[in-house]
Amino acid sequence: MVVKLRKKTKAEHLQDILNNYLKETGKIEFDMKEVAAWAVRKRLYEASPKNAISQCAHELARAARDEYYTDPQGRRVRKKHAVRQDQLVLWADIKSAPPDHMRLSLQQRRMYIVGDCKQLKTDLNSYNDNNLHGAEIQMSFNFTEDLQELDMPQEYPVRKPE
Repeated sequence: MVVKLRKKTKAEHLQDILNNYLKETGKIEFDMKEVAAWAVRKRLYEASPKNAISQCAHELARAARDEYYTDPQGRRVRKKHAVRQDQLVLWADIKSAPPDHMRLSLQQRRMYIVGDCKQLKTDLNSYNDNNLHGAEIQMSFNFTEDLQELDMPQEYPVRKPE
């Protein structure tokens, strides 16, 4: 019988690097730049030349996510919005995006947030059940008050309005 060994994914390789760093240094808290510098020094990681089009598209997408403008009501608004359809990601500017594009984009972003909250709750429950300190951390997943507080003015007049 021949046993085929599965090749590690890039993510698994990077996880091994991180875990080896933690084992070697004994650190509990760590900065990823320190880990990266360690990995490069140890020749555990080498930047491979990427396809120029893929790399450019990745960098453009990152820049698009980081572009904001101030709307007529004075709100800081993300300008470019993506919709993921199978392997394709379509982007549109919020000022000209069709309603269907924006609806789907906003729904997809909401589902990413829900997924992050689900993982946060799983991590919280695991920590509470298994931490060495007997600590129990409580956390609310109702963001209504947080959002209301963030909508409050950040600056107030020096004097009370008359």
